[in-house]
Amino acid sequence: QVQLVESGGGLVQAGGSLRLSCAASGRTFSRYRMGWFRQAPGKEREFVAAITRNGGNTYYADSVKGRLTISRDYDKNTVYLQMNSLKPEDTAVYYCAAQERLGPLYEGTEYDYWGQGTQVTVSS
Repeated sequence: QVQLVESGGGLVQAGGSLRLSCAASGRTFSRYRMGWFRQAPGKEREFVAAITRNGGNTYYADSVKGRLTISRDYDKNTVYLQMNSLKPEDTAVYYCAAQERLGPLYEGTEYDYWGQGTQVTVSS
């Protein structure tokens, strides 16, 4: 199995930027498709972004397209979420997840491993 640890969250003003990191340890990093999800208070968890095993394809929720970018570094076994032009509605706990089986990338139930989450707060 794989262990995931997120970092990089914090408090930022609207229009600012943050970069989240998710360090993976355990089994071979390249065997997993990776995703980012978020959950705001009182709301359900939602898909944010995902990247395929070889990094060749990325997918985004409509609400973050053009502002957030997912990437992965195989030397560091880390997946990143660069967040630009942040909005107050981006405030949430952000979770990194790993998918070993081939399932829909936007479905959280299709992921096998999860990190503990990192808080992102965007002030207006």
